[in-house]
Amino acid sequence: MKIRKKITVALVLWIIAVGVARPEEGMWIPLLLKKYNIEQMHQAGFKLNADDIYSINHASLKDAIVRFGGGCTGEVISDQGLLITNHHCGFGSIQRHSSLEHDYLTDGFWAMNRDEELPNPGLSVTFLIRIEDVTAQALQGVTDGMEPQKRNSVVADNNRKIREEAVRGTHYTARVAPFFDGNQYFLFVYEIFRDIRLVGAPPSAIGKFGGETDNWIWPRHTGDFSLFRIYADKNNQPAGYNPDNVPYHPRKHLPVSIRGIQKGDFTMVFGYPGRTAEYIPSFRIEQMVNYTIPASIELRTQRLDIIMAAMETSPKIRIQYAAKKSGIANGWKKNQGILKGLKRLDAIEKKKNFEASFQNWADQNPDRRKKYGNLLRNYREVIERQSPYSLAYTYSREAGFAAEIIGFAGQFSGVIMLFNEGKRQEAKQLAERLTSRVDKHFKDYHAPTDQKLLASLLHAYATGIDTSFQPGYLKEMSKKYQGDFNHFARDVFKHSILTDKKKVLHWLSHLNGLTIRKLEKDPAYLMNRSINELLQQVIMPGLKESQIEIPDLQRRYMEAQMEMQPDKLFYPDANGTIRVTYGKVDDFSPGDAVRYKFYTTLKGIMEKDNPDIYDYRVPEKLKELYRQKEYGRYGQNGEMPVCFIASNHTSGGNSGSPVLNAEGALIGVNFDRNWEGTMSDLMYDPNVCRNISIDIRYALFLIDKFAGAHHLIDEMEIVQ
Repeated sequence: MKIRKKITVALVLWIIAVGVARPEEGMWIPLLLKKYNIEQMHQAGFKLNADDIYSINHASLKDAIVRFGGGCTGEVISDQGLLITNHHCGFGSIQRHSSLEHDYLTDGFWAMNRDEELPNPGLSVTFLIRIEDVTAQALQGVTDGMEPQKRNSVVADNNRKIREEAVRGTHYTARVAPFFDGNQYFLFVYEIFRDIRLVGAPPSAIGKFGGETDNWIWPRHTGDFSLFRIYADKNNQPAGYNPDNVPYHPRKHLPVSIRGIQKGDFTMVFGYPGRTAEYIPSFRIEQMVNYTIPASIELRTQRLDIIMAAMETSPKIRIQYAAKKSGIANGWKKNQGILKGLKRLDAIEKKKNFEASFQNWADQNPDRRKKYGNLLRNYREVIERQSPYSLAYTYSREAGFAAEIIGFAGQFSGVIMLFNEGKRQEAKQLAERLTSRVDKHFKDYHAPTDQKLLASLLHAYATGIDTSFQPGYLKEMSKKYQGDFNHFARDVFKHSILTDKKKVLHWLSHLNGLTIRKLEKDPAYLMNRSINELLQQVIMPGLKESQIEIPDLQRRYMEAQMEMQPDKLFYPDANGTIRVTYGKVDDFSPGDAVRYKFYTTLKGIMEKDNPDIYDYRVPEKLKELYRQKEYGRYGQNGEMPVCFIASNHTSGGNSGSPVLNAEGALIGVNFDRNWEGTMSDLMYDPNVCRNISIDIRYALFLIDKFAGAHHLIDEMEIVQ
C-alpha cells in the first residue's frame, strides 16, 4: 500500500505541474485516464471524455480495439465485424493462402462476398472486457526484505487466485500484469474470438511498397493495411471456425473520417505496445549496445543476404520466404536505428549522470543509504556477470537455431524421448500430430537456400564467440572439417532425412528401434540436441541467477526513482497490455538542413516506381488512377494522401493500432516508427520520435477505386 501511495502522489504532483510536461511521451492505462490524463488531453484538443475511451458500463472505444494474433493491434470498423490492421500483421495469413496459382502476395486478395472470405486456423483476436487495480491482492503476504524467489512465489500464487476468481463461470480469460516493474499490478479480463477470416489485402507492391529498403524510414509510401472479419456463433459468442458462423456484431465500431489532417491536429493511438524499458540503468543499455544488438545485426545480415539472393531467382522461393525475410529484417533494421538513436542522444552518458545524482541522493540520508546505497553497485555486478551468457544466448538463437533444418530437427525430440522411455503409443500419437507441421514446413522450404544458411551461420557461431559457449557437436564438426562448414553443410543435406518431406513422413509413420536410432544419428538432429544441451547445462544456469535478481533490482530501482523524483511524470513501461498515447500531427528534422513534412502522397509512389525492383513495381492500375486523378472523395486538393506522421509514443505491438482524431474517428492505421526514433523503447525524444501511419483515406481509395470492393465501403460509417 505504501508503494501504491507513492505512485499516486507522483502522478497527482505531475498533474499540478502539467504545464511543464509534453503530451507526446507516455503510454497510459485507459482505466486511469479520468484520474490522471483527461485534463491534458482536453488541453491538447481532445473533445471526448474519459468514459468515451474506457468504460465497463457502456460501449466505449476500447470495445472496438483488439489484440490481433499474438503481436499486433486491430480495430473494428463496421457493425458487421469488419476489422482493419496492417498488411504486415496479416502477412502470414496472406502468405499461407498464397501459391503460384493464387499469388495473393503479388496480386492482392479481395473477397467480393462473404462466401469468398478465407478462414485462418490459429488466428484469433482478443477484446478487453475490463481492467482492475489489484495491487493490494497481488502483494498480499509480501514483506519488506523478502527474498526475491519467495516474493515471486507469493505474488504468482496471489495472481493465480485473482485470475481464477475473475473468470469463474465465464468464457473469458484473464491476465494479471505487473506495472512499474512489479510495484503495482492490474487485472485484465479478455474475450477471445477464433474464427477470423481474410477479407481483403492490397498486392505487396502496395501493402509492402518499398520493402525492407523503406522499412522504418520516413518519408514512407506504403499502403500497409489488410482487412479481416470476426465471426461468431448465432448467439454472437466466440466459436471455432464453422461455416454456419455469422459476422460478429461488436459493442462498438470506429467511425472512419475522410475530413483529413493538418499539422498540429490532436492524435490518439489506442493499442497494445509490446515492451519498453525507459527506466533501466546505463549498464543495461551498455550490455545491449556492446554485446547483443551488434551480434544480432551481424548474424541477421548474413541470413538476409542469402535469403534475398535466393528470392531473386524464383517466384516460388519469393513466396516461400517472403514472411520469413520480413520477420528477420524488421528487427535487423530496427536494431541499427536503436544504436544510432542512442548514440545521438548520448543516452548512456545521460543515464550515468542521473545515476550519479541518484547515488548522491541515496547517500545523503541514513535510511536511504541503508535501503538504496548499494543498489546500483549490486545491479551492475549482476549485469556484468550476465553479459557473456546473454551474448551466448543470442548466438544460440540467431546462429545455432536460425538454419531451418536445425530448428525443424528439434520438433522430433519429443517422439524420440517418449519412444526411448517405452511409451510407444504416446510416441505414435505425437508423431501423428506432427504430420500437419511437416506439410506446413515443406510448403515454404527451399533446401539449397537452407544449406547456405547452415554453412554461413555455423561458421559465424564457430568464429564469433568463445569456445566455452559453443555446442560440443559444433566444436567436434569444426575440428573434423577443419573449419570448412560449406563441406559440413553439404554432408548434412546429403545424409539427413530432414531435408525430404517423404522421408520425414515415412519416419513418422514407421516408428521402431531402427528408425529412432537413424534420426538420433542424423547430423541436423545431433546439432539441435547439442545446442539444447549447451542451453540447459551452461547458458540458462548462467542466466538463472540474473533472471531472478534483475527483476527484483529493477523493481527496487523503480521504486527509488519515484521516491527521489516525486514531481516527475512517470508512466508505466509497455508490457503487452492496452495503452493510450496521444500527441499531434507534426513534421520533424532528423539532422542539419533536413526537414520532413508530415505527409506523403501518391505522387511520391510514382517517383519511386522501378519495374526492375520487386518492392518498387507500381501496379499498372494504380498508375492509371494516378494519371486520371481518379481519387473520388478521398483525395485532397488534387492529391491522394498516402501516409502521415505524428508524435505519439508507440512501440512494437502498436502495429495496426488505430490513429484517432479529437472526435474519436479513425484517421489512420499506425504501422511503424521513423528510424531516427526507434530508440524510443529505451529513451524517448519528442523532437525526433514519430509514429508512421497509413492515411485512412488512402486505404479507402484502394478498397473503393483500386479493388472495386464498394460493398466494404458501404458497411463502414464514413464521416466528414
